[in-house]
Amino acid sequence: MFDLRAIRENPDHFRKAWNRRASGLGDKVDDILAHDAALRQALTDKQEAESARNANSKLIGKAKASGNEAEFERLRDEVAEAKKTIEVAGEQEEAARNELDDLILGLPNLPLEEVPEGKDEADNAEQKKVGTPTALAFAPKDHADLGEALGMMDFETAAKMSGSRFVVLRHQLSRLERALANYMLDVQTGEHGYQETSPPFLVRPDALEGTGQLPKFGEDSFETTDGMWLIATSEISLTNTVREEILEGDSLPRRMTAHTPCFRSEAGSAGRDTKGMIRLHQFNKVELVSIVKDEAEGLEELERMTRCAETILERLELPYRRMLLCTGDMGFGARKTYDLEVWLPSQDTYREISSCSYCGDFQARRMNARWRAAPSADNPKPKPEFVHTLNGSGLAVGRTLVAVLENYQREDGTIGVPAVLQPYMGGLEVIG
Repeated sequence: MFDLRAIRENPDHFRKAWNRRASGLGDKVDDILAHDAALRQALTDKQEAESARNANSKLIGKAKASGNEAEFERLRDEVAEAKKTIEVAGEQEEAARNELDDLILGLPNLPLEEVPEGKDEADNAEQKKVGTPTALAFAPKDHADLGEALGMMDFETAAKMSGSRFVVLRHQLSRLERALANYMLDVQTGEHGYQETSPPFLVRPDALEGTGQLPKFGEDSFETTDGMWLIATSEISLTNTVREEILEGDSLPRRMTAHTPCFRSEAGSAGRDTKGMIRLHQFNKVELVSIVKDEAEGLEELERMTRCAETILERLELPYRRMLLCTGDMGFGARKTYDLEVWLPSQDTYREISSCSYCGDFQARRMNARWRAAPSADNPKPKPEFVHTLNGSGLAVGRTLVAVLENYQREDGTIGVPAVLQPYMGGLEVIG
């Protein structure tokens, strides 16, 4: 959601920013201004007609009492005409407001100036690399072949009950997945100050609208028969915990984390990553969400959040790189995003394992989430302001499992267990 007054006062700023997202997107500014003008005109017509109706209604009684029949008839006709105008203007107001809301809700957030302009992932900017890509003395197997050979990763059985893009994990791999999630939560809560949260997995549509998944990306999520939606990420649930709230300034920043299943239809990924666990309909993720006051705090928090995610990769000793996403590859609600990409030996490349985004007040406006400063001598009654939100993966558990299998694989098909996970695995050092 956007500040209409800001668009009216500086339309060229919005045109330029949206054109950086996609050529021609800035033309939507003209549509916004047209619908906004129609809405304001309808409101003016309605208010003027209501004033005329109210004023004439008071005069009707006087005209009737004085026996001035002609004046009485004239006033009665004017009141009737005003009522018609109010009704028509009300319909025009509703139509203009709906058209304006539909248009604005479908427009992405404005990228910050520091975000590189580009069309897709080829235009992203590498920020750093950590660790040396794993070099194995034998031909690496992919995680699906490794898991199936161990008898602990079963896509066939999952397909029988659920179809494609599901998996059944068993025995030590199931425990490894749980170990990864527990380790991530322990680090993020115990060392990084995130508050562990257990949110709902089913939400109402306005929760998805608040974080930007609806109305534009409904096909990417699963809707239930009663109109509820399965969360595609716990960012939805965690961010909506401040919905329609006014937070006290001294309670910010607020940092939350959750380990939940996530559900995605992957409607736009036909033919991509059809084998293995890279792109499933159901997967687990440890999410990080921060609520802050303003842009300055938000950009500092983005660096902090990204480091919190990187810490997990470094302690698992997994090679990775940090990418600054370009305007064309950035998520719908983001103003700036870092992707963390982990090395996968079987693909001889880096693949995304975490995405950390600063969203500004984009989601807060859609949710009406605000904060208020403490009263002071200079400002005894401070007005509420919209909070700024951030979200990131800390990490995607399934993809981290994939990375561990591939980077810790041995020639005999067994898998080494990273040292930091061994206490969570009952001291187990090798999966096999």
